[in-house]
Formats: sequence, C-alpha cells, structure tokens
Amino acid sequence: MAASFANLIAEAVLTQFSKLPAKRKPKVRENGLHEWVPLSGIVAEADGNFVCVSLATGMKCLPAAKIPESNGIGLHDWHAEILAIRTFNRYILDECIRLADGGTSDLVEHASSPAAAQPFRLRRGIKLHMYASEAPCGDASMENLMAAQDDASPWEIPTQADGEVATSQHLPGRAYFSQLGVVRRKPARSDAPPTLSKSCSDKLALKQCTSLLASLASLLVDPSDVYIDTLVLPEDQFSAIACERAFSASGRMSAMAEETLEGGYSFRPFFVATTTVQFDYSRRAVQPRASKMTASNLAAAWSLSGVEESILGGVVQGYKPFLPKGASHMSRRKLWQSCRELADKLSDWPAIAYHLAADSHAQAKQGTLLESRDKVKSRAREVALPGWIRNTGDDTFGIE
Repeated sequence: MAASFANLIAEAVLTQFSKLPAKRKPKVRENGLHEWVPLSGIVAEADGNFVCVSLATGMKCLPAAKIPESNGIGLHDWHAEILAIRTFNRYILDECIRLADGGTSDLVEHASSPAAAQPFRLRRGIKLHMYASEAPCGDASMENLMAAQDDASPWEIPTQADGEVATSQHLPGRAYFSQLGVVRRKPARSDAPPTLSKSCSDKLALKQCTSLLASLASLLVDPSDVYIDTLVLPEDQFSAIACERAFSASGRMSAMAEETLEGGYSFRPFFVATTTVQFDYSRRAVQPRASKMTASNLAAAWSLSGVEESILGGVVQGYKPFLPKGASHMSRRKLWQSCRELADKLSDWPAIAYHLAADSHAQAKQGTLLESRDKVKSRAREVALPGWIRNTGDDTFGIE
C-alpha cells in the first residue's frame, strides 16, 4: 500500500487534533518537563474522502482494585486506541439517534427491512481505518521494546510458588519480552497498582473478530461491516514481524481464520500500513526539543458528533472519582443510557428495548440477542488469545 494512502489517514486524524484547544493537549510544565502522549483516531473513507470521526489521546488505565468502585462511571482503559474506539461507539450511537429523530447521517442508515436483526447498518461503500501514533502496547510493540534495551537477552520467566512457570496472566506489559504472541496486561511502572486491563495489541486483535462495536451498540448496529480495514502506524514504530504475529491469519489469530462465525461476525484482519507523518506530541517528536520529558496524565477525546472531553483518572477532568457528574460520554453508564434511549424510539424492534431495560449492566450484556457475539469472543479467547483474564467488578450498577 502506498505511503500516500496511509498519510491521508494519518493526516485526517492529525488535522482534527490540531483544532482542539490547548487545554486538551500536552503542555510544558512549570518545572520544564515537556509532556508527550499517544494519539489514535478512527477515519471513515467514502468516495475517496477521508474524515476523522473520532480521536483520543491517553495512556492510562484503572487499577484492578478501583474497578468495583467505578459503578459504570469511570473508564477502565483510556489508552488512546481503546478510547478512540469507545468514542467511535459514542459517535455511531449519536448518528443512529439522529436518524431515529428524522435526521440524516453520512455514516449509518436504516436497515433495509424490519426483519433485520439490527435496525441500523453502516452505509454501503464506507471503509473504516485506524491511525495510532505509537505501536500498540503489548505483542505488536515487543520488537520495538527489545531494540530499545541495552541488553536484549531474554529475561528469566518468573515461577510460581508451586514451581510452575508463570502464564501470561502474570506477565507485566513490558516484562519478559522473550515471551511473544501472548496476552499481556497494560504496561505500567513497577510501583504502580496492578491492572487486569489487556494490552492494546490484544484488544485490537479481538476487535478483528467482534468488530469495533461494543456489546450494547451491536444490538442496534449490524456489525458485519464495522471492522478496521487499515491500521496506520508511523514507519519508525512498525515491525512487520510483530504485527504479523499479533494480528494476522498467519500469526496467533490463525485459528480464527478457520472458524465459521454467526450473527454477521467474521475474522476480518486489518492491513497494517505505515505513514511518514509524525504526531507533534509523540515521544519521538518531543524528545529533540526537550531536555526533560514525561508522559501526560491527561487524556482527550473528540467525536464528529460534538463530544469533546478531557479525561483524568478515568473521569471528566474537574470531577472527583466516581461521581455521576464526572461520567464520560464514553463510560459504560452513559453508553448504556444512550442505547436505551435509542431503542425506545424503535417501535419495530421491541425485543431490543426489552433487552436493554435490564436491571443491571451485567444482565444487559447477557441474553439471547448477544449470544452470537458472546460465542465469537469466547472462541477467540480460547483458541487465539488464551490467558485472557476478564476485568470484572463493574457490572452490577443499574439505571434508574
């Protein structure tokens, strides 16, 4: 694929980011530290036009001990790639609401028949691409990590008390990099509280099977065309070996390529392309102009439907965790509320409204309408991503 094509995707995201106010961007602190941050975005391509529909910055996640306190308000994972996908779900739900209210949308359209499983679908001919300013954390970045070490010798794998070699669930995000093709937790400082959030590489690999749609959004939008077509990475962040291993049908996802999936789902591996365009606030761009630098604690999110937020500690900046007023538009609670409001407008699909009227978020994510999706996720975790430990504890909340 020509670099010019990948550059168009990257530039669509970078141009939109440049329009954000300064308060959403990394800064130079009073002590002289220059901040850097990863950026990611989703781009819709139609008739040769590339439009950024969602973007996000960020590189933090919620410690496992905080998950039960979140109550559907706090984000669990606001690494740029994952927050950009959640913001895309916000955008697509907003577009569906616009259609249900009699408006128009350039992204989605009504299903062709009331007999369809979902009332909305992506417009025909639209392709979705993702840009990321850094190699996704986890398996797709392990070669980059090894190359950055003074000593790239494999690390000794830790053993458990019973003497058995630890499985990938015990591996921190960056450690023991001789173990390749395994599910990893999000990287963090060694003194940081532990997290069970999976790496961006692992989550993107799974999205090749389940689509970009979150579970509740998949009740309303046909997932069959809502897949990433191209993942664009900077040339200096791309490892062909790592990306093939992490994402492709010839790597760890090979077993899913042979699966027959139901409900509009399929294994849809994205193509990884490289761009020569650099993000001004990437670590590599900031380093030459800064004697001291640090990762930004602030994340930002934007969607074409008008969402614009700064996220700190998993909630909207300026609010204490986990107060209802601090819930991001991309939080579990807010997305569930939007799905319910949308379903109540759709008289031809009463089963969806009934499903979403569940007493708890856990109940809303179960049931016959989501059986196909659940089977896809379970199968992918079993045969391609073993060692995936669910990040549980934030699903008992309800909506009054």
